[in-house]
Amino acid sequence: MSDASMSAKQLLLAYLTQIQNPAKAAEVFAEDGILELPTIGVRVQGPAGVEALVGGLLQKVPEFKFGEPTVFIETPDRVFAEYSVQAVVADTGKTYTQTYAGVLIAENGRIKLLREALDTAAAAQAFRKD
Repeated sequence: MSDASMSAKQLLLAYLTQIQNPAKAAEVFAEDGILELPTIGVRVQGPAGVEALVGGLLQKVPEFKFGEPTVFIETPDRVFAEYSVQAVVADTGKTYTQTYAGVLIAENGRIKLLREALDTAAAAQAFRKD
């Protein structure tokens, strides 16, 4: 799926559209590539780490899928975008509604860094059992 000619935007789109398939979503990351969500203390490295993280997320939110991103900044090796998700959390039955803000840095046709920010209060409410 990934080759040296893929731009940062193409890599982001590949990741977002393949999120329901953890192995496919992970294959666009470099071996030392990082997926980081600092607002919730999550940081994984390499395709295996990304695949495990996405797989675990899909166990909790089986219908997790990103909507079409809004790209704000784009260069061949960097992109900044927002993308949303709305899906039911299996354990709580609550709808997880979230907009992520992500910055992606590409290197040699792979994701070197994808750092995402999210609304932690909305996440906590969706995952909290009342």
